[in-house]
Amino acid sequence: MSDVVITVRGEDEERVAPELGTAHVVVRAEGAVRTEVVDALTALAAPVRASLDARETSGAVGEWSIGRMALHTERPWTPTGEGTEPVHHASLDVSASFADAGDLSEWLAEISPWDGVEISRVEWRLTAATRAAVERTVAARAIRSAVARATAYAAAIGRDEVVPLELADAGLLGRSDDVAAFAKAVSADGAGSTSLRPEDLVIGAVVEARFAAR
Repeated sequence: MSDVVITVRGEDEERVAPELGTAHVVVRAEGAVRTEVVDALTALAAPVRASLDARETSGAVGEWSIGRMALHTERPWTPTGEGTEPVHHASLDVSASFADAGDLSEWLAEISPWDGVEISRVEWRLTAATRAAVERTVAARAIRSAVARATAYAAAIGRDEVVPLELADAGLLGRSDDVAAFAKAVSADGAGSTSLRPEDLVIGAVVEARFAAR
């Protein structure tokens, strides 16, 4: 009796609490006099800098940076089409990476009421070691899922043995330029979350496999 070829897909995912977070903050100032706007921005950024200095000393902040000052001027128009006095805008981009989600949330709560401070986003992620470990785990489970599905199909047609023929990432199986592939964990959310709250990250794996049922 000839072999029957069975092609299946195996999937798995795991939710993991984020371990690291990078906050992106903007400090802004505006006004009619350019020099005064620059001075105001410097004054608004000073407590942010001092706060990060203190947290870096305590070990709560891994690394942080303040970008170059951005300046631009606009001349608003009145409803009747008349130009008004120019308004100068100045801003500084601040980023800070925390090794603990609680420390990051505490810092955001501290600075959010400050004048001129705007929290733009937070990137939550895993350490490289944790992510690699979770990816290996979900990839192995996805492969076992594919084997179990193929075994069930084989049993349904009276075959009691499945032998793996091909294994690949989702979408690669059967392509002419395919090479020996290993299951790789992938997830739209796994790279990181931008929510201000540390929601679980989703690490997923999808594999395709081909078996001979005997």
